[in-house]
Amino acid sequence: MSSFALSLGIKVPTKISTPCGSSSSSSKPHIKILDATAIRFPGQSQKKISSHVHHANGSPTRREVIGFGLCIGLVGGILQAHPAEAVGATPCELTLSPSGLAFCDKVVGFGPQAVKGQLIKAHYVGKLENGKVFDSSYDRGKPLTFRVGAGEVIKGWDLGILGGEGVPPMLAGGKRTLKLPPELGYGMRGAGCKGGSCIIPPESVLLFDVEFIGKA
Repeated sequence: MSSFALSLGIKVPTKISTPCGSSSSSSKPHIKILDATAIRFPGQSQKKISSHVHHANGSPTRREVIGFGLCIGLVGGILQAHPAEAVGATPCELTLSPSGLAFCDKVVGFGPQAVKGQLIKAHYVGKLENGKVFDSSYDRGKPLTFRVGAGEVIKGWDLGILGGEGVPPMLAGGKRTLKLPPELGYGMRGAGCKGGSCIIPPESVLLFDVEFIGKA
């Protein structure tokens, strides 16, 4: 796939149906599941645990031991799933600049900012407004190398990385989402047009996830 960024002319189970423990469990098996998690903490009583995994003769069956272990793992997974989902669901709120470029820093960089005319490297994923991916340097396994601010890429890229007109410069190591209006992208001509169809249609709003790696 060719690099469009260079071309100028041319996004828990709510119910657990399987009860944990033996068939003689109470009408609230979920309470017993949570009690069983005491096995993970030192100094807790083992009496409740033994009632789940032993027969009257004191010998646990293979099925009961395995089933009990699966219940413990399931409870642990559910308890830990909510914080991870909450982090992943955090929206990236775009800030609209006077130029019409909207941006959002997912990761603020730690290195130096780019200098106009400098040869830099950047990874990116380019999408249409409907979410369709039209280009990705990650898929090619190689970052894009270009001179920033020299007109080698579309205007929205130069502005989004160098900064200006209300947009702060990116720092090396940073990751930023850019939303480009058509005039900062490919405008009326679109891109990748052939036989009456275009990979990027004319007047398209474009979304880029950009990772500024640093100086090339």
